[in-house]
Amino acid sequence: MKFNTAVDAKAHDEFVKQSPLNHLLQSSTWAEVKDNWASQIVGVTDDAGNLIASSLVLIKKLPLGFTMFYTPRGPIMDYENAELVSFFFDQLKKMAKKQKALFIKIDPAILYRTSKFGQKEASDILPGAVTMLNNIKAAGAEHLGFNQVMSETIQPRYQANEPLVSDMTTIYPKHAKRIMKDAINRGVTGRRVGIDHLDKFSEVVSMTESRKGVALRNRDYFEQLMTLYGEDAYLHLAEVNLKEKYAELQAQQAQIEKDIAETPENQKKRFNRLNDQKKSVEKYLKEFADYDTESADSTVIAGILSIKFGDTMEMLYAGMNDAFKKFYPQYLLYPQAFDDAFAASAKWANMGGVEGDLNDGLSKFKSNFNPDIQELVGEFNIPVNGLLYSLSNLAYKFRKKMK
Repeated sequence: MKFNTAVDAKAHDEFVKQSPLNHLLQSSTWAEVKDNWASQIVGVTDDAGNLIASSLVLIKKLPLGFTMFYTPRGPIMDYENAELVSFFFDQLKKMAKKQKALFIKIDPAILYRTSKFGQKEASDILPGAVTMLNNIKAAGAEHLGFNQVMSETIQPRYQANEPLVSDMTTIYPKHAKRIMKDAINRGVTGRRVGIDHLDKFSEVVSMTESRKGVALRNRDYFEQLMTLYGEDAYLHLAEVNLKEKYAELQAQQAQIEKDIAETPENQKKRFNRLNDQKKSVEKYLKEFADYDTESADSTVIAGILSIKFGDTMEMLYAGMNDAFKKFYPQYLLYPQAFDDAFAASAKWANMGGVEGDLNDGLSKFKSNFNPDIQELVGEFNIPVNGLLYSLSNLAYKFRKKMK
């Protein structure tokens, strides 16, 4: 085996895409997104020159000339091959030492367990997961535990990953399909748009930030992502034309009232059905009274920004105008993103992290689409400078907690 400190970016990307550990954060382009870090792509080749391990390594400059290495959702290799794991990390430590790294942080996308939301019994540990975990530890890595809280790790250890099929309606629960239909009845539409719609997307993201008291990203960052990933960047917006839908509902109400007036008394079933329709339309009309129904322009009420890499669509950022929460735009937007991902040959749509206890609101919302809840093996630290590692790790944990 031979360690290479300058793996070709295209060769690395192809290797990552073919791996079961494929992840967007290991794409070579991610180094350009994280342009406040230095980076290298390193790997291992066999005696025939074939790439058998590869990793994007981000390098953070620290005070006094020290550094920290981080391989986001990497490295990518066969972790059941103990010899390969040991060789890779031994060589990576030597490289890190030359660059005055205090430690190396890794969090490969190794699945530990997977289940469906609401599954009563704990799922079994996946075959090979314990072997891979032990091989990493045997190579000198410190496992940071099976954390359940998202804020304790750089990347979430639990994620909601949607399996994609040609007819997604076979996956969704009945109550979710009812809500999707409700969104359509309120006039919500979803579509994929281009980079020229980023202003509207940024607006709904900022509304989400204000509502939840969190800091996400700004327009410049979203533009950077869409520019770097090009056709693999997917921006979906949910919209409603309030004026058109309000006029449509008024017309429906008038027609229903006319039909009721013309219905003979002996046609009770028809009469009851029309009255049910009237109540439904009146409910929607009452809701629309709270909005501006004079403007002819459609109103953007939600959005999702996703990036496709390999067989997975990573749904990175989402926002919604909370004034339109009764319109349930996300229930129309997520299925649109899933369908577009499947059309682009993706097998998964990763909706992102959830808390390990699955009791938070985000987990419950994502459960409406019946995703797989995937538990990853977690984070590891590989000490490089033994004397300073403990102190630097304490400082890192303190900074993350304060942040």
